[in-house]
Amino acid sequence: MSAAGVREAVTQAHHEEWARVVASLTRRFGDLDIAEEATAEAFAIAVERWPADGVPPNPGAWLTTTANRKAIDRIRRENKRDDKQKEAQLLHDDDDPPEPPGAIDDERLRLIFTCCHPALAMETRVALTLRMVAGLTVPEIARAFLVQETAMGQRITRAKAKIKAARIPYRVPSAEDLPARVSGVLAVLFLVFNEGYLATGPDTDPVRHDLTAEAIRLTRLIRALLPDDGEVAGLLALMLLTEARRTARVSASGELVTLVEQDRGTWDAGLIAEGHRLVRERLAAGEAPGRYQVLAAISAVHTSARDVRDTDWSQVVALYDQLVRLDPSPIIALNRAIAVAELDGPEVALAAVDRLEDKLAGYYLYHATRADLLRRLSRGQESRAAYDTAIELAGNTAEIAYLTRRRDQLG
Repeated sequence: MSAAGVREAVTQAHHEEWARVVASLTRRFGDLDIAEEATAEAFAIAVERWPADGVPPNPGAWLTTTANRKAIDRIRRENKRDDKQKEAQLLHDDDDPPEPPGAIDDERLRLIFTCCHPALAMETRVALTLRMVAGLTVPEIARAFLVQETAMGQRITRAKAKIKAARIPYRVPSAEDLPARVSGVLAVLFLVFNEGYLATGPDTDPVRHDLTAEAIRLTRLIRALLPDDGEVAGLLALMLLTEARRTARVSASGELVTLVEQDRGTWDAGLIAEGHRLVRERLAAGEAPGRYQVLAAISAVHTSARDVRDTDWSQVVALYDQLVRLDPSPIIALNRAIAVAELDGPEVALAAVDRLEDKLAGYYLYHATRADLLRRLSRGQESRAAYDTAIELAGNTAEIAYLTRRRDQLG
């Protein structure tokens, strides 16, 4: 195999096997730190050996065996009485029969639920999931969220220590706890996706494909593990339909291109078809939809229109009415008002937006929405002031460029 072929095999193994190996070692050793370090070492050895020895017939088994040996080596080095006792048990465990089919997938699910445990802060859950489940390096995660590598490394180390100290169980939650815990996992993945879709840092790309792709990959994994969960399907559909528009969202000059102005011919037809199929499957299931399923349905209406003028705004508003009942947050109300502007006009929408001022005064999209509605109502001075506030609060470079141009067009 060529050097390029070996590199591709290592990359593919990293995508497909990282979480499996970490999960397998975590179950066996009961320690995320040992599991992570040994898995990373196993991949480092693969990078060294596979070019000379060839890619093994079963890369996952090779990596798991190598990582297990590295974990046992570490425990030996630590040379503590408790670990010596554990070592004897580990050596005995080497003779265990192979796991039945499907067990590894269960282990990955346990790993995800452990990383997304509600006892951990949200930012910690995100970092731990990207490291332990996705296999991103600490520098990659630090760059993604604009923090120092040392700070991110410490955050992950503290999280692993807390899981150990608090004895957070390494298991899939009980049936009664499962819906709430799945919701927590999906919130982590949605946060990762949104940071990629609309990066908040002033010195980073406005759209981070690495993060959106990773969030989609992990959501596909959850979907494979929980195929009957409607909200998992809904979130995957929402991500796919949003990702389909990625290349049309930022102009060559680095400015945000709104949904109204996007070249729909550049949208990814394959992702849209898959997203629409998931939405139809959930509708056919006849179950009451959750938040992500309704958001996906709204996105499906938008991506079904070949031209913005063909958008079924009455359907969009009706779906937002349904969503408000599920999630009566001010941001959902703001998005509903944007749709209302297309159906009932900017004056009706502005009245709805103004009622949200006390809750959204620090949110740039509140001011950007007001600015646009005031512009459409020919209230130029008020629109300019709203644009100024939105620009001051916005963190995404493409959005700042777009808002600045719109403000300057007021004359």
